[in-house]
Amino acid sequence: MSSTAGPVPPGHTSACPDPGGAVDAGPDRAAGYRAVFAVPEFRYVFVAHLLSSLGVVVCEIALSVLVFRLTDSPLLSALTFALGLLPYVVGGTLLSAVADRYPARRVLVGCDALCALAAAGLLVPGTPVAVLLALRCVIAAVAPVFAGTRAATLGDVLGEGDLFVLGRSVIRIVNQSAQLAGFGAGGLLLAVASPTAVLALTAATFTASGLLLWLGTRARPARDGARGQAPGALLGDSLGGVRRLWADRRVRALLLLTWLPPTFVVIPEALLVPYADRLGVGPAGAGLLMCSMPVGAVLAEGLVGSFLGPRGRSRLTFPLGVFAVLPSLGFAAEPSLGWAMLLLVLTGTGIAYNFGVDRWLVAAIPEQQLGRAMTLTQAGRMTLMGLAMGAAGIAAEWVPLRVVMPAGGVVGAVCVLAVIAEVRRTRGGHRAPAGTAPRAGRGAPGGPVATEK
Repeated sequence: MSSTAGPVPPGHTSACPDPGGAVDAGPDRAAGYRAVFAVPEFRYVFVAHLLSSLGVVVCEIALSVLVFRLTDSPLLSALTFALGLLPYVVGGTLLSAVADRYPARRVLVGCDALCALAAAGLLVPGTPVAVLLALRCVIAAVAPVFAGTRAATLGDVLGEGDLFVLGRSVIRIVNQSAQLAGFGAGGLLLAVASPTAVLALTAATFTASGLLLWLGTRARPARDGARGQAPGALLGDSLGGVRRLWADRRVRALLLLTWLPPTFVVIPEALLVPYADRLGVGPAGAGLLMCSMPVGAVLAEGLVGSFLGPRGRSRLTFPLGVFAVLPSLGFAAEPSLGWAMLLLVLTGTGIAYNFGVDRWLVAAIPEQQLGRAMTLTQAGRMTLMGLAMGAAGIAAEWVPLRVVMPAGGVVGAVCVLAVIAEVRRTRGGHRAPAGTAPRAGRGAPGGPVATEK
């Protein structure tokens, strides 16, 4: 377990303290995204993630349209979107050990293959709606395992310094860009093709992603060396890993800092359709509002990642974490379309707080639990976002939008400030829990790698 004091592990550069109490490796200068894409293995990971992200977004739109055509039920159509979030808690808790117990490349390719099969199942004519929704749940439950494994593998591909942080930033940029491009492309495709034909594209993107990862990434052994355990121990191993991570005060504080800003940010986002209706701007206005937050996120990620060094990004972590939830206060004034879009763009810029959190979190987690932790990070974030969206919708049934939307900002600011105080309190003297090994330093990208067996 890395701490803020003591000798620097082999393979790491000299450390310097940052505001979160973890370590900042390397000089205070931005490595730049060009250095990340200079690593050939990362380029394969990037293209694979781009394809699968677009496939997921297109799948959500096409499946929602297909279910509505089959049932004429707005509730079931909307449920296809909710099922893209809520099953994350299943994969993130019950299957999190997969990310560490099995070779990473095998896990990533296996997840893509399973998602491709589930997407192919959506194409079968006459499939009952219940089965369609169940297959959507399969894709969602696999997603946190895939994301956690990929996040942990970035440390092997890029090293654990600034390139790792920038690599994570690229993944977030892809996620936000996929929403913009995927919803637009999905709408255009559905205008000229059937939902089933569009869903075939999803199966193809997962297949292509799996092939790219198999051909372009290196074989590495299981992270915790527990492959010999019986498969039946997977559930206990996953739940035990979650308990150990949650019991660590430092890790718990950083997980909460990762989860809470997005949880409260999505409250106004979940109410944009009724807000657009209240403004009288129609579907086109609602679409503009929905695109605004991803635009702010992509701009902030690109600017902060390109022009600030590790120390500068770390210093922005706490201010941006709080700032992310504050623009929603402006909805108390019921702003017009233009001002509402500006508030949402400003909200999106808060995503750049993740630069510092990523660095501190990876420094606080034992090597053999990194995959579990990254899986839990993704699962917790998506699950809480889904619950917050549902809570916002329920509240809006009884309370005016001008109250519900800014209320998320008020409660969010209080919660985020409390978590920041806890992160500060745990900044020093952090020790690995009993029974865990300290993190071994990784060398530079592309260093010696064991062969998968």
